[in-house]
Amino acid sequence: MSENCNQNCSSCSDDCTERKEPKTDFSEKPHELSNIKKVIGIVSGKGGVGKSLVTSMLAVTMNRMGYHSAILDADVTGPSIPKAFGIKEKATGSEFGLFPIKSKTGIDIMSINLLLENDTDPVVWRGPIIGNTVKQFWTDVIWSDVDFMFIDMPPGTGDVPLTVFQSIAVDGIIIVTSPQELVSMIVSKAVKMAEMMNIPIIGLVENMSYFKCPDNDKEYKIFGDSHIEEIAKKHNLEVLAKLPIDPKISAVCDRGLIELFDGNLWWLKMSRHFFELV
Repeated sequence: MSENCNQNCSSCSDDCTERKEPKTDFSEKPHELSNIKKVIGIVSGKGGVGKSLVTSMLAVTMNRMGYHSAILDADVTGPSIPKAFGIKEKATGSEFGLFPIKSKTGIDIMSINLLLENDTDPVVWRGPIIGNTVKQFWTDVIWSDVDFMFIDMPPGTGDVPLTVFQSIAVDGIIIVTSPQELVSMIVSKAVKMAEMMNIPIIGLVENMSYFKCPDNDKEYKIFGDSHIEEIAKKHNLEVLAKLPIDPKISAVCDRGLIELFDGNLWWLKMSRHFFELV
């Protein structure tokens, strides 16, 4: 370090050992007309574990509890939220910005499928374009008076999760998993990414934990023994819920009636536990 150092590394060309590079800030502000209180990311290390289902049911349950909830569907290449809610109309906008679609019960939703001409049109984009699209769902969409925004993330630790964690003020994440032993390694990757990005982890949800037979009322572990407690202990995390396989949920999602699902007490218990932690 030079004797004449003024601690302003940005204007100095010396390559000294105590050089401090300024941190790059990738954070983005929401639309100036938006008002969002809490932002919760729903993530998983792999696909097919029920991340979109958990996102949908959390939004529905919090909405039933009297809070205005919203869903930002960040899974651009595999969006399933509009289908679950039975939304067929397209999002509109004005000179001020884009407007999310309201579901039957008033949940605000924005998804790439609300902008495509046909729901089955594939999104064949490279990572940076997908990341920018998700960012625009935050900056260009007018989210009015939202108590809880749930972000349905694509699986893995790639472009979109990185964009969300860097650009959006996420208050915490919920990691969704399934009972297979292989998943414990995948969950650890998601946990470590969140820790690297300084994102609080609210807890873990194990989906497809068991199947309760309606004929004999016995529980069967279709995908083997659960490892969620071991993972939670290893990373000092809360287990929010162990959700069963329920064919009724698949039926209502296929019909676009997720909001009408009466459900069981485990959804309400999970939501209340979630609410206590945030």
